[in-house]
Parts: sequence; structure tokens; C-alpha cells
Amino acid sequence: MTNTELQRLVEQISIKFFAKSFNHHAYFNSRLRTTGGRYHLDSHDIDINPKMDNDPTHQVLIGIVKHELCHYHLHMAGFSAKHNTPEFKRLLLAVGGSRYAPRLGNRVTSRFSYLYRCDQCGLEYHRKRKINVSKYVCGRCHGKLRLINYQLEKVSKGV
Repeated sequence: MTNTELQRLVEQISIKFFAKSFNHHAYFNSRLRTTGGRYHLDSHDIDINPKMDNDPTHQVLIGIVKHELCHYHLHMAGFSAKHNTPEFKRLLLAVGGSRYAPRLGNRVTSRFSYLYRCDQCGLEYHRKRKINVSKYVCGRCHGKLRLINYQLEKVSKGV
């Protein structure tokens, strides 16, 4: 789906479920990671996470668009657009919008693990970040540290 198709979809949902027009911009924002979409209070624009449009029926995307349109129409009517207000909860329930964005599955990130050893006492230091061995010394005996090895770890984050 393109930004033009998303704009058209948001306008159609706004007319069909809210009986009001959407007169601002809706677009995909690939920088969104953990949220389904955002409503901007200052510009009244809506940006949507493109990863939320992953099924052919667009049900998840439609639920998120309804959620963001609840923020939009409440704010335009002079109400608070926050999630915890009774007006927001009532309107979201009435239009059938999604309360939360679904999890996107497991994200795999990589991280280095460094192992340093003291030349004098043999104490080992495990670090996530690389350290400058000419600047830092052993905390126990003040001996010289030496980089033994480093490895790349794959860490799975459920986001």
C-alpha cells in the first residue's frame, strides 16, 4: 500500500465510522518501531507504522487507523485526546478500533561481548562495550588488561 492509498483509506474510514471528514495528511513512517501509529497534535497529521500492514485484509491497519482517528476527531472537537479519558474509550469502543498495536514478533539484535584478563592476577572482565586497555587497569592489582577474545551474540527481543 502506498501513502496515497493510505490517505484514501483514512478518509473513507473517517466518513464511514465517524461521519466526519479527515482534512489532513496520513502517511507511512518507517521510523516507528514499537507503536502502530501516531497522531500529531500540532499538525493534525497521522503517521502509521508500515509493518502494521502485513495481512491482505488490512484488518490490523484498519484498527490502528480507527484508533488514531479517535485521537484526531476528539482533539478537533475540543476534547482531550488522551487514552485514559472516558470519551476516548467510549468512541474507540463504538467504532471498533484497536486498543493496542499487536506485537511485531521477535527482533534479533546483535551485541559484542568482550573478555579482558589481567596479566598479573588473571582476573577476567566480561564487558558489553570495548574498553581502552591503555587507559584502564585491573581493579584488584592495577595490572595491565589484555583483550582475550570477543564474540558476536544474537539477542532476541520480543517487540
